Amino acid sequence: MAQAMRPNSTSAGSLFATDGKSHPVPDTLLWVTAVLGILALVTSLWHNLHLLSSWAGLIGIFTGAYGQYVSVTTRERFALIMGLGASAVGFFIGMAHGGLFGGVIG
Repeated sequence: MAQAMRPNSTSAGSLFATDGKSHPVPDTLLWVTAVLGILALVTSLWHNLHLLSSWAGLIGIFTGAYGQYVSVTTRERFALIMGLGASAVGFFIGMAHGGLFGGVIG
């Protein structure tokens, strides 16, 4: 029960680090995935922005997957899954509206 006596503070590291250490790479991947996920999700609402939504979603999926691979704490993984889900939804809607190269090639 030693872990019950340990304080759970995030003041020593980032907001998402529960072990008190700094995790710059997973935190950067987390924020990049979140921004790309929001961008893909919002731009997928307009039919003519399918190129932006599908590419932002695809890149967000890859950064989120690598972020899951290198993440250390549960909080980082939770936020990465939110960004990864938003990226995937934006990607799939962008693909339904025209895809990665729709109208540019062919």
